[in-house]
Amino acid sequence: MTKIAVISDIHGNETALQEVLNDVHSRGIKRIFCLGDLIGKGPQGSECIQLIRQNCEKVIRGNWDVFIQNPSPNSFIQWFQDRLTEDDFLYLNSLPFHIDLELNGKLLRFFHASPRSEFERILPHHSLEKRLSMFENSPHTGDTAQPDAVFYGDIHTTLLQTYNQGILCNVGSVGNSLDLTSASYAIVDAEQPNIAIQFIRVPYDRRAELEISRKAGLPELEKYEQEIISAKYRNA
Repeated sequence: MTKIAVISDIHGNETALQEVLNDVHSRGIKRIFCLGDLIGKGPQGSECIQLIRQNCEKVIRGNWDVFIQNPSPNSFIQWFQDRLTEDDFLYLNSLPFHIDLELNGKLLRFFHASPRSEFERILPHHSLEKRLSMFENSPHTGDTAQPDAVFYGDIHTTLLQTYNQGILCNVGSVGNSLDLTSASYAIVDAEQPNIAIQFIRVPYDRRAELEISRKAGLPELEKYEQEIISAKYRNA
């Protein structure tokens, strides 16, 4: 099967994740790739990890999945750490940096933020040079052929641009979307002769998600509410 659902940036929002998984399955799509940031911001990181493990064929690590594993004096970070199990931490530690997939003669590459780091943020308004660097190899990706298409997450905003080098696509965010308030994912179909990409927006009960967050005692709830209800980044 050539169709793959690509999801990213779940951020502990089980309410949104479950609706997205329901939508994917309703379309008969069997393959799901996840581009990281399973936890953080939302209250149900462990529950999201379990759903991802049960439903996703391939999963890579995001920046939250990396730094959550280190001791932190920050009480905000500690709150999320305290709600993960030992098995959750082992799973996050096992996640690879990227996925390379050859499909119908095309090389598709998936990573969280950039080919160099989970923490290097490449935004739509950055220079053309920076955006084209997304097609480059690095010590993390290895010395391979240049990908025909690159898929990433991290910025919580959908993006689709085509260059001579290939297609650059950001699939947006499931649990913390910052362009529209609905959850976002992409369907990739690499049937010959072209790579077709379709963005899917899935509404979910955002008020129910905030009520779960309140009952859980989520820190910085007002900032989470701003992002969930208004799609406005807390640090903007």
